[in-house]
This record gives sequence, structure tokens and C-alpha cells, in this order.
Amino acid sequence: MGTVSQNGVKRLAMDGAEVVVFPAPAQLFEAAANEFFRTINDCMKRDSVCRMAVAGGSTPKSLYTLIADRVDKGQARGIDWARVHLFFGDERCVPPDHPDSNYRMMKQTLLVHGLTAAVHRVQGELPPEEAAARYEEELREEFGDGVLKFDLIILGMGPDGHTASLFPGSAALNDHTRWVAANYVERLKSWRITLTYQVLNSASEDLFLVSGAEKAEALAQVLKGADLPAAKVKPAGKLLWYLDAAAASGIAGR
Repeated sequence: MGTVSQNGVKRLAMDGAEVVVFPAPAQLFEAAANEFFRTINDCMKRDSVCRMAVAGGSTPKSLYTLIADRVDKGQARGIDWARVHLFFGDERCVPPDHPDSNYRMMKQTLLVHGLTAAVHRVQGELPPEEAAARYEEELREEFGDGVLKFDLIILGMGPDGHTASLFPGSAALNDHTRWVAANYVERLKSWRITLTYQVLNSASEDLFLVSGAEKAEALAQVLKGADLPAAKVKPAGKLLWYLDAAAASGIAGR
């Protein structure tokens, strides 16, 4: 494991992943916003569209608010947002106006200042299996039946090591055929719709955003390769972990 430190930001090379530790959450969000816009600009140069999958949760919410603020301040001029397609890594089985909806969260943060990207939401108001099937159908219409390859997938991680809605012990961990699964989470007594590893591991880039001391123990285990859902994300392309100092406090040698 190599470590490079500059301006309080530490970069670690760990098992094919680049791990970047920021002193504070605000710096993490600034760097993640830069990566978001870099991905879009690179795609605009070589492709007709840019396709991303985004995460729900409190950490990504802060990122989306920052991105929207940059757009509002004119810092993203020149982007043809009609060529940017946004998908969801997972969704709760709730209507789009429900307080728990990831779509609602995105609508209230990322999409509030005139950002007109094409948004592909999960129809969480439908029965779980139907919602998953319809979302997979939409993905296949967008990507075709060949290789599904997002330009960027933004992921979070919970204190139990879950990512997207791939929770420890849940059935979707072993789903190697579908792109989208309806996943019952026993601990939460609820259904979730989630992208599977088949999608997460085919991305050009997966970017994990992890903030908070409550995630430090699980994060340390994940980066050691423990049998936790987030540890099984190993994309064909680039794997980035953006952490704040609290989340990274359990990493040896940081």
C-alpha cells in the first residue's frame, strides 16, 4: 500500500483501487463534483451521450446540492444536458413523491436549478418484481443487449458494508443474470430495487463516497477484502474511493 500526502489530502493505492482521504467532508464533495463534471466533459468529446448511475443517501445528497449550486452559478456552461442520462443505482419501493424516494431527493437537489439531464427513474410505486423488470427493460433499450457500461457509477456505503441496495445476506448478492433485482432486506423489512454486480462491475468507473465515523469499521474491513457487499465491487474500469478523515480512521497506515 503506497501513500502520497499533499495539502492534507492522502492518496493510497490499494489492491487496484485508488483511495483518497480528505480532511473534511466539504473537500470530499468538491472533489466528487469535479469528477462528475470531468466525466461529462470527457464523454462529450468522444460520445454522443454520457450515462451515469447515481446513489441515494445523505452523503450523495450533499454532492448533488453542490453540483446544482455550481450549475446555478454558471460554472457548468457549455454542457449539453440533453446528452447526459442519469440513472439510479437503487431505489426504495415507494412513490416518486415519498420522503424516502431517491428520485425525490435528486429532484430536490440536483435538478432544482435548471439542470435538464435525461432522468431515468425506477418506478418504485409498482410491485417490486415489476418495478425491477421495467427498469431493466429501460436499461436494455438504452444500452442494447450487449455490454452495459456506465461512464460513471456513484456509490455510497452503509455502516454494515452494503452498497446500492446490496445488503449483507440478501438474495441479490448472488444474482448473476439480471441487471436489476428486486431485493428484500430482512433487517429493514422492506423491498429495494437495485442494480446488480453485473452492472456495477462493468462500469468505466465506480466512485464510492464514504463519510462519517460510523462507517469506519466496515470500511476498513471492505478495503481488506472482507466478505461484505461493497468489497465485491470490482469494475472492469477505474475504482475510486473518496473518504473523509472520520470514515478513514480505521485504515491502517493512512
